Amino acid sequence: MHHLTGQSNIVELKGAFEDKHSVHLVMELCAGGELFDRIIAKGHYTERAAASLLRTVVQIVHTCHSMGVIHRDLKPENFLLLNKDEDSPLKATDFGLSVFYKPGEEFKEIVGSAYYIAPEVLKRKYGPEADIWSIGVMLYIFLSGVPPFWAESENGIFNSILRGHIDFSSDPWPSISPQAKELVKKMLNSDPKQRLTAVQVLSHPWIKEDGEAPDTPLDNAVISRLKQFKAMNNFKKVALRVIAGCLSEEEIMGLKEMFKGMDTDNSGTITLEELKQGLAKQGTKLTEYEVQQLMEAADADGNGTIDYDEFITATVHMNRMDREDHLYHAFQHFDKDNSGYITTEELEQALREHGMHDANIKEIVSEVDSDNDGRINYDEFVAMMRKGNPDAHTKKRRELSVNIET
Repeated sequence: MHHLTGQSNIVELKGAFEDKHSVHLVMELCAGGELFDRIIAKGHYTERAAASLLRTVVQIVHTCHSMGVIHRDLKPENFLLLNKDEDSPLKATDFGLSVFYKPGEEFKEIVGSAYYIAPEVLKRKYGPEADIWSIGVMLYIFLSGVPPFWAESENGIFNSILRGHIDFSSDPWPSISPQAKELVKKMLNSDPKQRLTAVQVLSHPWIKEDGEAPDTPLDNAVISRLKQFKAMNNFKKVALRVIAGCLSEEEIMGLKEMFKGMDTDNSGTITLEELKQGLAKQGTKLTEYEVQQLMEAADADGNGTIDYDEFITATVHMNRMDREDHLYHAFQHFDKDNSGYITTEELEQALREHGMHDANIKEIVSEVDSDNDGRINYDEFVAMMRKGNPDAHTKKRRELSVNIET
């Protein structure tokens, strides 16, 4: 981040300080929230607006690549707005997985976030082209509201990425311009050598200022799908915290010891390195990527380390999701009036209690509510907790739940 200082669209590192336990990074404040939220708040946008957004994102990536940096974790959540203004600058953030590279150098570690990973990363032989793939996935999501490669499990997603089939037949694709589809195809070319570079993307007619991207509004369904794609996570996170909180001392004992064993410097938090070594010591055969995913899943506040509560919540997720009594207890936590149903109001109240005010509650309820009675019964709740999301009709492919068997 020091190396990238001075670039207007990259979050600035103000300074780094350390105490006995931690290194503290002081970063520029981006008070405008995530890019995703801004798109959703607008309520409608056009191909031209998507092209303009993508232009900024690709310029950022071009800057990184020309300065010898691969980001390796590009996704909408890692682009923030500096302020609440309509024309707020967009800033790339979260360089925790980025690396310096020299032309021709190849990388082997599988890192990134499942939906956005390039096929060559899964094959452990990649370079800067992997970033272009990730932005191609973002463009597909901006235009349709759903990810191009999707399945119920992480391995399923990876297989779908390796197959590389892109769906341009379902809604809203038939009404999207041929130029937009052509650009998506060229960014999602499975052969990194054939894929467009950042400079080539910027000179594509669809993306150029006053280019060919039409100014007609995109289908409203795209926005509502984007909302659902983003909203599902929060409901599950709260449910997991509740399940973690209701475990008996005996059930947690082993996890507590496991945490202590991994927290080698007794700081009360586990770093990625400690997690990696701790899991290796226990003989868990997890790949680098799976450990990274576990770290991301557990690190609820996103500060790069896992504290005790986060650790218990994540490990409970892996070990005890199927225990009927825990799921029932979590359901009751939301069902305040014991009616046997979780209503929109009850869900709103529970999320607020956990500091997660979510404007998309109606979407979450309609997503989980398979019998369409406007509320969530116990079976519907269990179905949501046990798998990814239903691919019901237009309600397509939403959220990946990290589920690593220990």
